[in-house]
Amino acid sequence: MNDLIIKNIGQLLLPKKMDRPLKGSEMDALEIVADGMVVIKDSKIVYRGKETDKYEATETIDAEGKVVSPALVEAHTHTVHGGSREHEMALKVQGVDYLKILEQGGGILSSVKSTQEATFDELYKKAEKNIIRMIQHGVLTIEAKSGYGLDKDTEIKQLKVAHKLEENYPVQMKHTFLGPHAIPKGRESEEFLDEMIELLDDVKDLADFADIFTETGVFSVNESRRYMEEARKRGFRVKIHADEIDPLGGLGLAIEQDAISADHLVASAEEDKQALKDSDTVAVLLPGTTFYLGKNEYADARGMIGHGGAVALATDYNPGSNVTDNLQLIMTIAALKLKMTPNEIWNAVTVNAAKAIDSDRGTMEVGDDANIVLWDAPNHEYVLYHYGVNHAEKVIANGKVVYERPGLLN
Repeated sequence: MNDLIIKNIGQLLLPKKMDRPLKGSEMDALEIVADGMVVIKDSKIVYRGKETDKYEATETIDAEGKVVSPALVEAHTHTVHGGSREHEMALKVQGVDYLKILEQGGGILSSVKSTQEATFDELYKKAEKNIIRMIQHGVLTIEAKSGYGLDKDTEIKQLKVAHKLEENYPVQMKHTFLGPHAIPKGRESEEFLDEMIELLDDVKDLADFADIFTETGVFSVNESRRYMEEARKRGFRVKIHADEIDPLGGLGLAIEQDAISADHLVASAEEDKQALKDSDTVAVLLPGTTFYLGKNEYADARGMIGHGGAVALATDYNPGSNVTDNLQLIMTIAALKLKMTPNEIWNAVTVNAAKAIDSDRGTMEVGDDANIVLWDAPNHEYVLYHYGVNHAEKVIANGKVVYERPGLLN
């Protein structure tokens, strides 16, 4: 006897499992099974396909003709941090630039100060709310970065908070050390980078990846190359915040260093976008950040996909430039602003997002862990079309329902 059957599925979405990310035209290929069924036993998928009467289970969920997909994968977050910066929103609307906000005690260094001063429990309780909302919105795999410490004790504290969240919630967490996220006041970039390179040894057991912010006023391409090379020597897979504002060549550096992902990429050079096709580096695009900052230029998803590259989508949840836990909203922005197709978007938040953080999630093959979402939508396009709301009706982690949307009010 099986544990659970999900029957009467209107559309069963089955992203393709490969040993590399989907690239180019592959991203628009998505198997969609009408009248589908999923069978789960011992937390694993034992069948997914057309509905059949060959299976029995102790529990049955009637999908009522709705959509079922793998649980979403959140490939870029800054979930663990202290404080908040809502007061900066009015300043941004008034046209106050970031450097002025920084001079007034705001910006990223404000978040650093709040994170340094917060206790472990305070950071945990704040991040816990974000994790719960992500789960409620259909996410069961989450990458969490440090980077609001800029010192040994706080960076380690952030990483340990993320590990504690993974212990207590039904999510797979991937952990990223982002020590070189900013340069503390009064420090020189080279000197501070040396300190962060030394810290790599201390975080080796806490972090899966090493990341760096390569941008004008932060770390140069040469500095970032040195950091990435040192991280790789220590056994880290590397990531990079690249080309968010200026076209410094961060994407090209990511490809050169065999980075598992390069993120942001709003200003990436054409030759670097073309080079993606010969690399398994995933371009993780964060259109919610562009939207939240009120900018008009978005990352060139169509160019990257057209050149044969691999693209994923993520929220970039953080306290300054994009404050949302709703990956579904990012899917809509990707459709409207990045001009991605529905199939490309679903692949970008499942299988390709998983590849961007070295996760085995994002697919529903026989033998996969049963991490599944039942969507209150008649088809997969509707989730993008009806935006700003939560379409997740049931979230199933390892074969167990961990979230069920409350019913109608009486």
